[in-house]
Amino acid sequence: MLRRLRSDPDADIEAARRDPDAFWLAQARAFEWTKTPTTGLTWARPHMQWFADGETNITLSALDRHARGEARTRAALIWLSETEEAQVITYGMLHERVERAAAGLRALGVTAGDRVVIYMPLTPEGVVAMLACARLGAVHSVVYAGLGVGALRDRITDAGARVVITADVGYRRGKLVDLYAIASEAIAELGGVEHLVLWERIKTYQREHDARTVPWESLFTHGRAGAVPVNAEHPLYVLYTSGSTGKPKGVIHTHGGYMVASTYHLGQLFDVRAGDVFFCTSDIGWIVGHSYIVYAPLAAGATVLFREGAPDFPDPGVFWRAVERYGVNVLFTAPTALRLFMKLGPDVLKGHDLSSLRVIACAGEALNPEAWRWAQQHLAGGLEEGAHAVVIDHWWQTELGAPILGTHPRWPARPGFVGRPLAGVDADVVDEQGHSLPDGVQGHLVLRRPTPGMMRGIHGNSDRYAQVWTENPAGYLSGDLAVRDEHGYISILGRADDVLNVAGHRIGSADVEDALVSHPAVAEAAVIGIPDDLKGESIVAHVILRRGYEDQVGRGLRASISEHVRRELGPIATPGEIRVVTALPKTRSGKIMRRVLRAQALGQDPGDLTTLEG
Repeated sequence: MLRRLRSDPDADIEAARRDPDAFWLAQARAFEWTKTPTTGLTWARPHMQWFADGETNITLSALDRHARGEARTRAALIWLSETEEAQVITYGMLHERVERAAAGLRALGVTAGDRVVIYMPLTPEGVVAMLACARLGAVHSVVYAGLGVGALRDRITDAGARVVITADVGYRRGKLVDLYAIASEAIAELGGVEHLVLWERIKTYQREHDARTVPWESLFTHGRAGAVPVNAEHPLYVLYTSGSTGKPKGVIHTHGGYMVASTYHLGQLFDVRAGDVFFCTSDIGWIVGHSYIVYAPLAAGATVLFREGAPDFPDPGVFWRAVERYGVNVLFTAPTALRLFMKLGPDVLKGHDLSSLRVIACAGEALNPEAWRWAQQHLAGGLEEGAHAVVIDHWWQTELGAPILGTHPRWPARPGFVGRPLAGVDADVVDEQGHSLPDGVQGHLVLRRPTPGMMRGIHGNSDRYAQVWTENPAGYLSGDLAVRDEHGYISILGRADDVLNVAGHRIGSADVEDALVSHPAVAEAAVIGIPDDLKGESIVAHVILRRGYEDQVGRGLRASISEHVRRELGPIATPGEIRVVTALPKTRSGKIMRRVLRAQALGQDPGDLTTLEG
């Protein structure tokens, strides 16, 4: 298998260690610039700039350079749906669609710097909407189409969006999700939204339209729009991710540094090159979808395969038929998917030729050793020398834009460890004072130096952004606990805060608790995550009921509360269990001690209880 790999990490790691600026400037030269940068990092903690004297537009590298050459007939996107729909869109076709959609948005008054919220299913139209915004220098904010009215409304409000783009429906396990109804309700009282662009998939579906509704097709009647050159530090998008307290934070990524870092790691860590078929099973509503369904694969000239719907619907073999039919070279998926197929057993793989696979990359949550071994044995061709592929783990965050730690395909795997710091990454495990800890000692994972793909801020909250660089003297505080072994490999032990990780989706405990207490029956709530064989974590909610509701517990109240959370936040945030309690463990200052609830749920020692009230 090593003979099939084209990337070699060690030389790059050494070059980046010797001169990080020169290394990243060399990588930047692989992209299209209207003004070539000559400066690397400009750093005044906590504020960074990368390639600050450069000028570009990410769509020049993702579209124009391919569409004007021989690659214009190469497939850019292969889209599949659980309804058996399929589309193959070449670089030439995608370039034209994006230019026309951008011209339509421009006709609606969208200009550089404007925010546009995209609430779309996982379809080519969602990708076109993202690229059309980027084309104009507008800032898109994609909201995962599984989130509910309240979550969508909060994000539209925080972003200050003038335009929202949505679809009538999405599909999940054969069921229709009425996205337009959710979007219409979300903007009902938001006067700042001027236009609701609607892509109608089901033309015969009759509905009343919001007065601000604009047909998606009308965007394509205004000619074509060229790429608007912007500074390398110009915002590309705002993507909301969950924190342990307060509202979700809008992470800002930029055209220049994000483009360079995300695409570099696509080639170096995942070994993807122009013409390769890259299957990413994420969604455009998450950072993995932004980086590895849209921007990096297109910038690299690869063919990206993506699929709307569940990986095992309408049958467990649909996933592997796609790999075989389209000759997938590299698969990027979540451990949840591997655990699902592991649970179904190897019979679902029988009769499918997976020999085109070269790399299977996992991220988003912990890849437990059992799932790694199963995938290496049954998907990659075996645990011994001569396997046709390798399963690799890696780690990053929404805030980081691109991989930071990983096990390169040329390095030996250490199941349970995500890997080592990648090229240009100065990562460490430290104590509260920022001192490096010895191997084998648990501590905080930090980055001592910025990388080009890192966020440049949090929309509307500079203090919250500064906190991640100032809370620990060592550098950027990831929020994850980690331990390093004698080989330099790092294992991620979990969150140091109270962020839940359900099937690779980060959900703020405060968000779920806020949704719970907005139900008329709930006076107070606390949620925890407990291990789940399939999803990694499952949400357990502890609720104190308001007076008068106690006798309804056995009459569907739990189902009512669960459905309320589903409506507010979406299915991924729905508690797997709701426990009715009379009190919650709190500190004397009133902070809920979730670790006590977690210890009780798991039958563990709750630890120090000296600060427990009462």
